[in-house]
Amino acid sequence: MPDSMGSQGGFVTFEGGDGVGKSTQAWLLAQRLEECGHRVVLTREPGGCPFSETLRDLLVAGQPQSIHAKTELLLMLAARVEHVRQLIQPALHQGQWVVSDRFFDSTLAYQGFGRGIDLSFLSMLNRWAIGDLVPHVTFLLVMDPQEGLLRAGKKCAISGSHRVETRFEREGELFQQRVNEGFIELARQDRSRFRSIDAGGSQENIAREIWATVKGVFPDVE
Repeated sequence: MPDSMGSQGGFVTFEGGDGVGKSTQAWLLAQRLEECGHRVVLTREPGGCPFSETLRDLLVAGQPQSIHAKTELLLMLAARVEHVRQLIQPALHQGQWVVSDRFFDSTLAYQGFGRGIDLSFLSMLNRWAIGDLVPHVTFLLVMDPQEGLLRAGKKCAISGSHRVETRFEREGELFQQRVNEGFIELARQDRSRFRSIDAGGSQENIAREIWATVKGVFPDVE
């Protein structure tokens, strides 16, 4: 767990495949914490600071095979280094809450289980890049990958965006299945940090379950 946590803050991350509702639940949690009087930084990966957001454009848009897996990994790590240095660590040192849509578990799931890069090598690189910074709790939203992609497709259609961040979504069903299985395995290996939630429920019920968990992990949250 982060050494930088003060009595007023915590580090919470949301993980899962595409279309499971991570961004929505991260936003809802951040809003709830702010309503309780806490200072909250809501962020995402890749991204979170100007440099990392620039790299995000290279990573999540474009064609699936537009960059090599090794290039993808190195860009992800570069974005994370600056994200932690410029945003996450300063916020935690100031006693703020940090709520992030994805963190290093996504690298293990996507570049590890999805791309086939050695997991021990990825873990070593993550430690080298950001030290021992680990979220206090990670919510894994679980859903069948096909349903998640269907949801993501509907969201894109509604938004009408001309620059859609769908490079990973277009990798295909087998890739998405490997990523999904990877997340489940990561949660199995670290039960003390992960909380797995069925993402097929209503938005309101999922948010209530997340809030109840947060209050259990952080008794002084209210």
